[in-house]
Amino acid sequence: MEAVELIPHPASPSRAHRTMVSGPAGSGKSRWAELLAERSGLMVVYLATGPHRPDDTDWQQRLERHRRRRPSTWHCLEVAGELGRALGQLQPGQLGLVDSLGTWVVAHLETGERDWRQRCEDLHRALQQSASPVILVCEETAWGVVPPTDLGLRFRQRLADLQRHLAADCDQAWLVLQGRALDLQAHSLPVPPDPRDA
Repeated sequence: MEAVELIPHPASPSRAHRTMVSGPAGSGKSRWAELLAERSGLMVVYLATGPHRPDDTDWQQRLERHRRRRPSTWHCLEVAGELGRALGQLQPGQLGLVDSLGTWVVAHLETGERDWRQRCEDLHRALQQSASPVILVCEETAWGVVPPTDLGLRFRQRLADLQRHLAADCDQAWLVLQGRALDLQAHSLPVPPDPRDA
């Protein structure tokens, strides 16, 4: 792999660096995020947001593949829906690797809209206040067919809104497709907000 700097441009001195890595299932997004974390030279704290699902064989095999890939020196915390609290416990010299935002959304999918908005704001605040760099892994879900259920539509919309909201504060953004990583900030232009949405 070519040398990739985790922080290609100096971040604001008032906060730690943040990176978003997104892509569809099987794209290599988690592996790319792990490589960025390894190259940071910091102590990596892996924040797993997925559910346990002990009776789901396929899910357990997927988790095991992720575990085998991670260096033994990494510290892993299974935080499920309590991501904001875990981010607040990161210390200087550590890097938080969040995998993933999608499973964090699932953990709160049954909450009402007011509670959901509050959780998103709490998460955003925790990221802003973090003393440590953070890499966020996020699924890309809206490129396929429209989900046939209300719950599927809610998941897709909540994840898309959360990703856009958090990505706006990230110093670096990667899109991973077909095993290749694209630096979005180097090869794209931001879409200006529509003033009618204000």
